[in-house]
Amino acid sequence: MDNFSNLVYGFIGLGLMGGSFAKAIRAKLLAGPAAAGKILALDSNRAALDAAMERGVADEVFGTDAAATMLKCCDVVFICLYPAKTIEFLKKYRDDFKSGSVVSDISGVKAGLIEALPGILRDDVDFISGHPMAGNEKEGFYYSSGCIFEGRNYILIPHAANKPENLAFFKALTGALGFSRITETDYASHDHKVAFTSQLCHVIASALVESAEDTEITAFGGGSFEDLTRIAMINAPLWTELFLANRGELLRHIAAFESSLKKITALIGRADGEGLCGYLEAVRLKRSAMSLTESKVTGEPPHPQK
Repeated sequence: MDNFSNLVYGFIGLGLMGGSFAKAIRAKLLAGPAAAGKILALDSNRAALDAAMERGVADEVFGTDAAATMLKCCDVVFICLYPAKTIEFLKKYRDDFKSGSVVSDISGVKAGLIEALPGILRDDVDFISGHPMAGNEKEGFYYSSGCIFEGRNYILIPHAANKPENLAFFKALTGALGFSRITETDYASHDHKVAFTSQLCHVIASALVESAEDTEITAFGGGSFEDLTRIAMINAPLWTELFLANRGELLRHIAAFESSLKKITALIGRADGEGLCGYLEAVRLKRSAMSLTESKVTGEPPHPQK
């Protein structure tokens, strides 16, 4: 691959994540007068494409009927679709990717995708699966931001067919976009871990909001409820697909969470102050240990102990 600033980047889907990647590439890699690279974008939402052109994010935009035309021009392609749609797109346009191009996805569940790859990809196209651990509760190009990757974790799921030089290129690319740590893993480990750190959190936040007595209860909020439930303003179709696609791993984590909830419920129920205090102290220490890992990702010092 050539210098980052001389490449043609293609985006399949220009929503929150696709738009954020495009904006980050524009600001960090293609901003200077010497940059010869371009950003091409495809989406079914004409308003998103128009906004990308008006704001100087994209150099050229395409409707969904012109995917083959766009792909033939792209050195690097980000497929920013739901997991099942990503597989469908790869199958449909298998023969249209530019020879030698690097293609990646942003899917939150990997098993189905990685297992399908051997029957999809051409030998001259390198698919490097990734998962940017970034985002917010909003959706759509309007809420995208080139800054949301700063200091965040990027999970890379390499496979045997990946070329070492392309893996090195892609790691350097994600680092240039602001990700502070790249975690390499296999797809089974990814789906197991992300079921806990992401999907379970969305399940808990959704259940907490659903259990509220009324919508006026936030008048009594002090930040805790707001922090816990921000992600409950959820993209329902996307998270339905993620929950069901990874339901085996997610159900195991839900069961473990229910077990922990039963423990603290029993301690409160029998007014066991000593046991409850011990439980909470153990939780505090465990969370403090987790903050050490966080500090390695963000570069910030861990939360101080009191």
